[in-house]
Amino acid sequence: MDRRSFVSLTATAAASSLLPRRAFARGAPKTKNVVLVHGLFADGSSWSEVIPRLQAAGLNVTSVQNPLTTLNEAVDATVRVLARQNGPTVLAGHSFSGMIVTEAGVHPNVSALAYVAARAPDAGEDYTALAKTFPKPPAADGIVFDGEEGRLSEEFFLRDFAGDLPAAKARALFAVQWPFRKALLTGKTTHAAWRSKPSWYAVSTDDRTINPDLQRFMAKRMAARTVEVKASHVSLISQPDAIASLILNAAETGG
Repeated sequence: MDRRSFVSLTATAAASSLLPRRAFARGAPKTKNVVLVHGLFADGSSWSEVIPRLQAAGLNVTSVQNPLTTLNEAVDATVRVLARQNGPTVLAGHSFSGMIVTEAGVHPNVSALAYVAARAPDAGEDYTALAKTFPKPPAADGIVFDGEEGRLSEEFFLRDFAGDLPAAKARALFAVQWPFRKALLTGKTTHAAWRSKPSWYAVSTDDRTINPDLQRFMAKRMAARTVEVKASHVSLISQPDAIASLILNAAETGG
């Protein structure tokens, strides 16, 4: 087991032990599988607050360890996980991994898509050009590079990426930040799965990493079932009930 898998599993186990017993008493979902994909400045453990809530609802959950190298390699890693799912699957992505959801979501196992403060480009669209039509988010100025590897500096991570988390928790997330390769940012999607699959979108209203109005634009364009969550970019950690509920709604009605 590699380091990132260990971090993800141990974080999930810890969160599960703290999960309220009342978690998500609701109807049995039609879709039994959920595949989660993380974005930049994170690893698979970023879903550790959401995973036990979905598991408590009887879902089979897998968090992909996105390599953050190239878009093609990230999509391939996700497709391999999707291929292992037995039956319909909700594919959910946070932040940059909306690119992956949009591309890999055409896989036949995928019954519904869920975007969490995520990119949602059209096929062949230049996402960077689209983003420039909205005010620049503060976190963009905090990206630093060591050669071909990029990461978010601690100051910007704590203030603009995870600003609604307790400082100690935000610093712990910063410590497991996984660097991305410059080449990752040059990829473009060749498919737009949201044009053919039912989609859900959670807008983070206090987001300083992806402009909230850009999120609203993308959600409206895809005709997604949309919720607005008063949260920073990491709503999946600061508001896990809301994000788990969004994914559960996709599992209950998608497919």
